[in-house]
Parts: sequence; C-alpha cells; structure tokens
Amino acid sequence: MTLIRSILFQILFYANLAGQILLYLPIFFIVPERVCWRLVKFWARSSLWLLRLTAGTRSVITGQEHVPAGPVIVASKHQSFWEVIALVPEFEKPTFILKKELMKIPVFGWYAKRMGMIPVDRKRRGAVLPSLLAEARKAIADGRQIIIFPEGTRAAPGTAPNYRPGIHFLYDALGLSIVPVGLNSGLFWPRQAVRRQPGTIRAEFLEPIGPGLKRDALLKTLGGRIEASSDALMRRAIAEQPALPVSPLLAAHLAQTV
Repeated sequence: MTLIRSILFQILFYANLAGQILLYLPIFFIVPERVCWRLVKFWARSSLWLLRLTAGTRSVITGQEHVPAGPVIVASKHQSFWEVIALVPEFEKPTFILKKELMKIPVFGWYAKRMGMIPVDRKRRGAVLPSLLAEARKAIADGRQIIIFPEGTRAAPGTAPNYRPGIHFLYDALGLSIVPVGLNSGLFWPRQAVRRQPGTIRAEFLEPIGPGLKRDALLKTLGGRIEASSDALMRRAIAEQPALPVSPLLAAHLAQTV
C-alpha cells in the first residue's frame, strides 16, 4: 500500500508542478515579483498538501522565532528534495544556491532565473566563489534570505557529514548571521527512491550563529548544531514509528552518537 500511495504522489506531484508551470507561463514574467512569490509559495504548499493526502506524510517546521527579519544566511541539512519545497513558504524572498544544471531545464530554469536563484557550477569548485559572492550581494541588497546546503549535495541519513568551506566564504564576506536547520526528511523521502514513508517529517530552525567566527570554528559550530538536531529528529521519528525502515548505515551512526 505504501508503494502504491508513493507512486500516486509522484504522479500528482509532477502533474501539479507541470500544470502550474504551464498555467502561470503567460503571466509569470510580466506580473510584479510579489505576485510571483505568491504563486511559487502556493505551489510549495500544494505539493506538501499532496504529500500528506496521498502518502500520509505530514510536514512540521518549528523554531521560526530564531529567524531574524531581513537578510540572513540559512544553512540546512540536505537529505531529500522535501526541504527545497518546505523552506520556500517560510521566507519572504528565499534565494536558493543551486547547481547550474537545474537552470538548464526548459521552462523551470526560466522560472528559477526570474525568482533570483543563484546557480553554481560545482565542477569549477573554488573558481565559482567570486561570481557566487557577487550574486549573493545582489540578493542581500534586495532584502532576500540566502538558503544554502553547506554539504553541497543530498546525503542519506547516517552518512558522515562533509561541510564545505564555501559556507564560511559567504558568511565571512557578507557579515551575516547563519541560521542552521536540522531535519529528518531522508527517513520519509529517500533520495533516488520512489517510496514515501507515512509519518511526520520534521525540521527546525536553530539559534543563529553570529558573524565573526574563523573558518574552523564556524564549520565545527554549524556542523555540530545541524547534526545534533538532525540526529535528535531522526531518533524521535524512529521512536514514534518503530516500523520505520532504518538503514544499517543510519543504525550504526545513531548507535555511535548516543
């Protein structure tokens, strides 16, 4: 039954995405940006509603009191596509740092560019930092919130974390606080898998990290907070649903971090 409901969600999710993209296409590039954000956030909320309706997977985000008003860097754990959807409605004008390949997707890439997303060529590594900073400064000047996945890619629950120094580059150059985000989405929305587990995906905004830390101190503080929060949320999910599938990798990781 879970597999059938998961397949149904996949069908409806992509139909909803394609349908809204095509529906808004005649107006999306001529209406004011505030209208575009309403449409994008409606898509995000409708996607989460479909996830709950078809797969039985609820979405709960807490800790909004930790998010300051105005420009800020939000550094999130990245286990699935869920966080890309779920974080959108939480901010006024979120700007995601994403891989440039997404910008090449027909129509979708046009939308991403219209909404000010920042593409990064991961193959160029450090060579992209100057252009990344320039785009980030434009976003900050526009009062946006920059959302970054500091590990650079999705990681299965239990995978050893790999926080890359690019997050410190932005943090140091922009002089902004960072709001860490812990989550357990990978338990319910596994990467490269169709199955969506019923239950409750949880994410939480954590206490901001103020500007001024050196690179090693920042990576240690940021990674420590995100990993501790994510581990706690995954343990909570497993305690609430003992039948939830847990990989050997995650089981070993949680056993080592008690």
